[in-house]
Amino acid sequence: MTPAYAIRKARPTDLPLVAAIELAAARLLVGRAPEAVLAETTSLEELESAQRQGHLWVALADDLPVGFAHALLLEPGAIHLEEVDVHPEHGRRGLGRKLVEAVCASALAARYSCVTLTTFRDVPWNMPFYVQLGFEVIPPNEVSPALQAVLQDETRRGLDPARRVAMRRCADWQVRVIECRHAESIASTSSSRQRQLSSASDPK
Repeated sequence: MTPAYAIRKARPTDLPLVAAIELAAARLLVGRAPEAVLAETTSLEELESAQRQGHLWVALADDLPVGFAHALLLEPGAIHLEEVDVHPEHGRRGLGRKLVEAVCASALAARYSCVTLTTFRDVPWNMPFYVQLGFEVIPPNEVSPALQAVLQDETRRGLDPARRVAMRRCADWQVRVIECRHAESIASTSSSRQRQLSSASDPK
């Protein structure tokens, strides 16, 4: 029987179960990250702080946590998505997407301008996944000192900086997507029109 899935803010009783989810999800990155990094877990103290601040969400399967999202306040005006993990046994059910959307909805309600994160460029369920959710790569000259510090810490821990990227989803991301698609449509129409004019003037 398929479990009943739900997303909610974490409760104190959920916290001891997070480490097992984190470690299980990390095995999907074997060969892409050092074993030392894959063995890391978020400390109970950090989880307790995030839970008290309302910055920790869990995905439930029949009331048992099988995924989580952990956010931090690193800089004014933005909330940072520090970690999103779903136990592989419950993967490909849209739980990661729902966790990210829960964080973004909370950020919007709290009037943060952006949600930021760092992730792998070349892992299908990392950067390409976030692009589908409206995140964009932050140009190097726009990476804030707080995010630079995050990326530098990742390098210190053994992650390849060439494979890491900082991303953001701003409050107006849907408007920006519409504007981009509109611009692409205009460009496509203009190109088609030019081809028609060129064909009409071609003396065959």
